[in-house]
Amino acid sequence: MNRHIREKPHSCEVCGYSFSRKSKLVIHMRTHTGEKPHSCEVCGCSFSQKSHLVIHMRTHTNEKPHSCEVCGYSFTEKSKLVRHMRTHTAEKPYSCEVCGYSFSQKSNLVIHMRTHTGEKPYSCEVCGYSFSQKVNLVSHVRIHTGEKPHFCEVCEYSFTENSALVRHMRTHTGEKPHSCEVCGYSCSEKSSLVIHMRNHSGEKPHTCEVCGYSCSQNSALVRHMRTHTGKN
Repeated sequence: MNRHIREKPHSCEVCGYSFSRKSKLVIHMRTHTGEKPHSCEVCGCSFSQKSHLVIHMRTHTNEKPHSCEVCGYSFTEKSKLVRHMRTHTAEKPYSCEVCGYSFSQKSNLVIHMRTHTGEKPYSCEVCGYSFSQKVNLVSHVRIHTGEKPHFCEVCEYSFTENSALVRHMRTHTGEKPHSCEVCGYSCSEKSSLVIHMRNHSGEKPHTCEVCGYSCSQNSALVRHMRTHTGKN
């Protein structure tokens, strides 16, 4: 069966990309010129494409025309609904060519690939420390600014990261979501469970460079090192 191959006679003089329609070339050229002719009458935000303005306007009208048939959750964009549906279907179409790990979103694959390449494109302007994810840079910068936007409603203790607040709240609720599958021991933090599991596995990853003594916890190694240094 012969397939009709659409010609692309309209080419970009800047990058050589070609299009089947002149209208698409016009829109593409705006990526080079920075032109954004479609403006929001509410907030003044401007866009290169009218379709982007239509989607943006829903942030003002709160219109969410794309609904999930499974749970009823609704979205302003069809692409967001498509990604959401993967939480129900467990579909992970984006796979890592290095290790085979798969993801539901392409953006997550891009971030994952940095664990293989070592790329850290987000750098701190204060100390030069770099990160693979922008969210980690945002949290790091708070070390310099002292900002702690996440507050505990019980004791008003504040944190730089929401994850730290979540862990802290367990001191008030007594929640211990991490359980040992061997003996049923439970704890509030995953790191504590990792250490506990070494009681069953016998793993002792912390080794003394002086005498070869090994232990399951770093704190135990610190105490042991004092037998060599003589420090209390």
